[in-house]
Amino acid sequence: MTDRSTPPHQTRVDDLVAALTLPEKIGLLHQWQAPVPRLGLPGFRTGTEALHGVAWLGPATVFPQVIGLASSWNPELVRAVGVAVGEEVRAKHHADPQRVGLNVWAPVVNPLRDPRWGRNEEGWSEDPWLTGTLATAYAHGLRGDHPQRLRTAPTVKHFLAYNNETDRATTSSDLPPRVLHEYELPAFRAPIAAGAAVAAMASYNLVDGVPAHLSPLIEAELRRWAPGEVLVVGDAGAVSNLAGVQRHLPDHVSGFAAALRAGVDSFTEDDTDSAPTRQRLTEALRRGLISVADVDRAVRRILTLRCRLGDLDPPETDPYVTGTDVIDCPAHRRLAREAARQSVVLLRNDGLLPLAAPPRIAVLGPLADTVYEDWYSGTLPYAVTLHDALTARLPQVSTHAGADRIALRVAGRYVGCPDDADGGPLTVDVEPAWFDVFDWGRDTVALRAVGNGRHVGVDDDGVLVNDRPGPGGWVVRETFQFDPLPAGTVLLRHLATDRYVTVDADGRLRVDGDGPQAATAFVIELGVDGAAEAAALATDADVAVVALGNHPMVNGRETEDRVDLALPARQEALLRAVYAANPRTVLVVTSSYPYAIGWAEQHLPAVLWSAHGGQEHGNALADVLLGDAEPAGRLTQTWYADTAELPDLLDYDVIGADFTYLYHRGEPLFPFGHGLSYTDFDYTNLRLSATAVPAGAEVEVSVDVTNTGERVGEEVVQLYTRQRRSRVKQPLRQLRDFARVTVAPGECRTVTLRLRTAELSWWDADQGRLVVEDATHSVLVGRSATDVRLTGTVAVRGETLPCASRLSSTSGAR
Repeated sequence: MTDRSTPPHQTRVDDLVAALTLPEKIGLLHQWQAPVPRLGLPGFRTGTEALHGVAWLGPATVFPQVIGLASSWNPELVRAVGVAVGEEVRAKHHADPQRVGLNVWAPVVNPLRDPRWGRNEEGWSEDPWLTGTLATAYAHGLRGDHPQRLRTAPTVKHFLAYNNETDRATTSSDLPPRVLHEYELPAFRAPIAAGAAVAAMASYNLVDGVPAHLSPLIEAELRRWAPGEVLVVGDAGAVSNLAGVQRHLPDHVSGFAAALRAGVDSFTEDDTDSAPTRQRLTEALRRGLISVADVDRAVRRILTLRCRLGDLDPPETDPYVTGTDVIDCPAHRRLAREAARQSVVLLRNDGLLPLAAPPRIAVLGPLADTVYEDWYSGTLPYAVTLHDALTARLPQVSTHAGADRIALRVAGRYVGCPDDADGGPLTVDVEPAWFDVFDWGRDTVALRAVGNGRHVGVDDDGVLVNDRPGPGGWVVRETFQFDPLPAGTVLLRHLATDRYVTVDADGRLRVDGDGPQAATAFVIELGVDGAAEAAALATDADVAVVALGNHPMVNGRETEDRVDLALPARQEALLRAVYAANPRTVLVVTSSYPYAIGWAEQHLPAVLWSAHGGQEHGNALADVLLGDAEPAGRLTQTWYADTAELPDLLDYDVIGADFTYLYHRGEPLFPFGHGLSYTDFDYTNLRLSATAVPAGAEVEVSVDVTNTGERVGEEVVQLYTRQRRSRVKQPLRQLRDFARVTVAPGECRTVTLRLRTAELSWWDADQGRLVVEDATHSVLVGRSATDVRLTGTVAVRGETLPCASRLSSTSGAR
């Protein structure tokens, strides 16, 4: 750990703290910090979103979702993406310093414990070590390489044990000691200890009954790891929850005071209005709930960060001066394509892929000709769809979304809407308007008007209008559900308001029915059977490519967990219809999370998966389908065969629940680390630099990897261990290292991996510390957590431990 005795900015910070008045100091504790002109302090804000591109600030390069970046298993690529995003943040900051701050709220390092978590796409892996490794690489790119100055100030989030959107502000994540120290904390520790991340955000939930914003672990763990100061920011509105929905403290003054004492330095409350925060902290001082020293401590951390960003220095001293021409520049476009390409995972292939060009292809399904943004995406500067990319390369490409086209009839008349680009209210008319129905799971549908290609939503007056680009926003107002009635009619329920659609006296469709009894019944007339039309196109094609998956703003996103792993029912029916028409069917799943696609795995000749890939998504998929690129992505979380294999969403005890690839005893649909290639690899000649070592030593594990196929391949060689005997329950296997290598046909490459025996430790609750037990460990090298090609053993001379108490021998009492 770096010596903290003489921080480079200490004198300057000391002088500023001494010169600031108490009201000025308190003004610095809000997300939007007021300027102090007399001291040359400009205004400052925390919190630019930069998860996989610059978000919410206009067009910027959109890279694949984080779970997609992670699937590359390529820290160098991930770091390069971080550099590009950091450059674009800097460019936007230089252009608009008041609106665009340099404290970026990324990366998310919560391990992906449960694939139903609504924010699954924001994380890297279910493995904490891999999460830490990749997040550190991204944060290094964001922060830059200058010894003193930061390009941006990366913020890890969300501390701690946050994996559910359901009642996220009021549920407690209960962590047995081993789960805390072996699973949750390591993912945060890695980027903080490396100095790659310099800030952290507390999470909405409670941990063991204590609000995370008041957690003693902020000081006891998080700040203890860091080589320098760590700024801790509150999540949006979270400190107000302490006296609000959490009812943990009697009033907001007490809540804000408690958060400051616990180590929260910056309050993300009331948007740009800092007055309530300033008033509450001032009153807390008056009541004696906090001291000036508490305020000064937080101000020092804030000013230290600002100094490291160069916020208080002349512009000509900035080593990161960047013009706006870097935004979506050609180099970043090339990087976006490469990142999307390396993120594609080949889940299944019987030899159909790569496609022999030039085939006649039918590109079918709701994701065939669209690219979606998620909540934390930047605004797409352009988008290449799968259909676009294949059409540009092949002479015969047909497409169909596979959506049913319907009209809605009520009392002998039809629902109509304007066909012009601006859209307008839906009204009962003589001539029908046609709508395409898109199924996003759990009977959630979106309606797109055929006349103008715009989606149906609900305006502020409760009127249905066809003027939306698609589902989106913090509150999604463009999704509905058909509730069938015995008479063959349906009620149309608006999901955001949980109210029913009615027809008012002027013939307009409105959302104002409080219950089914107040709703208008509609007759659905089917104009086009989407699955049948798609199947007909498939019949006339050499190969059908069916593009299915999720809409990243619906059913599995921030504020909304999934309840199961199933594909949307209409999408599954479409897939089966196309396969029946043409068995040469490739399924391309684009999703923010795993699906239980057992039928496809059993029947289809080829299945690909990609996260939502950003602006170059279609090009990347086409590159892999046509064999111009190797499908070198690998899964960083388990794909389960059925929801029944998952424990309760709120059960954070991965050890006791036999959860994640570390402890899961079942047969996964696709295991952690899985991904096929277009060539074959042979693993031989496992060597260990030593077979018996003291705890703390490092063992080199070497293996020869030969490409036995006919084309260049990329392989991810993975090293796992398993402790053979222990006084406590141990993982069935645990990732220790990996290497991504390119191997030419017939070439044999020696790959050397490193086993750091200090990382074989586990948390001894009796002693309150990590221990390395005297034990023999299996060394497992292979292509995934379950596809092990070579094995060896190493004896680690660690501690001889006494018999365990019940607390240590289990994951923890519940």
